[in-house]
Amino acid sequence: MTISTKMLNAVSGQWGGMTFTSFQFGVFVAAVFGAYYLPPLRGFQVQLLVAASVFFYGFGQPELLPLLLVAVLGTHVCLVLAFENRAVWMPAGIVFNLGLLAFFKYKFLFVDGAASHLTGVAPLDFLLRLPLPIGISFFVFHNISLLVDLTREKRTASLREVFLYIIFFPQLVSGPITRAAQFMPQIVPKRISDVAFVEATKWILVGYFFKLYVANNLNEMTSYMDFPLHETLRTQDRWLLVFLYSYQIYADFFGYSAIALGLGLLFGYRLPVNFNLPYISTSFSEFWTRWHISLSSWLRTYLYIPLGGNRHGGLRTYLNLMIVMMLGGLWHGASLSYALWGMAHGLLLAIERPFLKLLGDRPALRVVRMGVVFFCVTMLWIFFKLPNFDHAISYLKGMFIATDAPNPPKLFYNLALLYALPVIIQHAGIGALVDGRLRRWEPYLYGALAALAYLEAGPDSAFIYFQF
Repeated sequence: MTISTKMLNAVSGQWGGMTFTSFQFGVFVAAVFGAYYLPPLRGFQVQLLVAASVFFYGFGQPELLPLLLVAVLGTHVCLVLAFENRAVWMPAGIVFNLGLLAFFKYKFLFVDGAASHLTGVAPLDFLLRLPLPIGISFFVFHNISLLVDLTREKRTASLREVFLYIIFFPQLVSGPITRAAQFMPQIVPKRISDVAFVEATKWILVGYFFKLYVANNLNEMTSYMDFPLHETLRTQDRWLLVFLYSYQIYADFFGYSAIALGLGLLFGYRLPVNFNLPYISTSFSEFWTRWHISLSSWLRTYLYIPLGGNRHGGLRTYLNLMIVMMLGGLWHGASLSYALWGMAHGLLLAIERPFLKLLGDRPALRVVRMGVVFFCVTMLWIFFKLPNFDHAISYLKGMFIATDAPNPPKLFYNLALLYALPVIIQHAGIGALVDGRLRRWEPYLYGALAALAYLEAGPDSAFIYFQF
């Protein structure tokens, strides 16, 4: 069992069920929303959201609530001290948070999680056996943003504001990663009359549709990519499943981000848009301005620019791109596959950089470039889907070398197209049409999305980014 597999098993075995798609979550949101706008509680809205977020997190992993509290309180202490001595305490706070992330995410690089006695020191063994905390990568990045942004602006924040920014439940588990400078000014009293109900409902409906109808149904098929199931696949089916996974991971993460954005609006907070039709990108640099935008922005602001960005010549720029993308890959997990995925994207960014101005913007060339970017991104998803490097290579070999599978699984190509079609249509520009000439049909479109999400939902599956 690989390091990443161990982490994923720990996650899937520990999260107790309050996911965005569970019945309990619907009841939870309704109860919190109902209390949030009651006039007698208007002065306690922040405290209510903090308590709700703690309950939400503890519902899945109650044994890890102390860790979450330690992370928030430790960051707050460093923040307060950094206002007195930024040169010492801001780096100390960053090291503290990165230490938490490194311990829980990469501990199996140094210890055998399957051993009956890990170190022989009972307290340390207890910590080592704790499962990977859900969302640790996301709230650690929030903590770092908090330390950097507020100390730079010399803007103080109360403990309740720090708690809300870090553990606001719509974004706690899988983002989007919100900058402190963007979120903190929004912490003001909210009134129900100011809620953008229509916009929030649209985001939530679209999010549930892409998760339940697209991602969950495609997951039934792409599960055959896992080892050892992929050894039974025919070569052409391996190719099909790679492209289906490309659509699935987009639908899954876009769906989560859309639901989070809609929920944030219900409580008066605008979270950043995390996706902008990434599969129509004509360059790899454009792709990273459209895919997981909040992570790309975070890496650029807090890593790429401090490393020097593109200010020290071409060679240094390429090196910075490679470092940032490799660390971005390792952020997802301690796996050679993740590191290779990040390094490959860094290499593609470096290779294309000198040619971007030469390629021009002719329509025919744009189509070719779009196809090349989508193909390369899709092929690299193999290393994302299969964190075990040997399994990823095995899958790739079967795509180029014909395999003799005596009883291959039957994949229904018409269903594959049916479930992938919403992603294709969305990227073809249906949104612009709906906002324009088809605006009067908008209520019927959203009604159809809701009906399909309810009636044709695929088997329940965890959000892919829960494991990060």
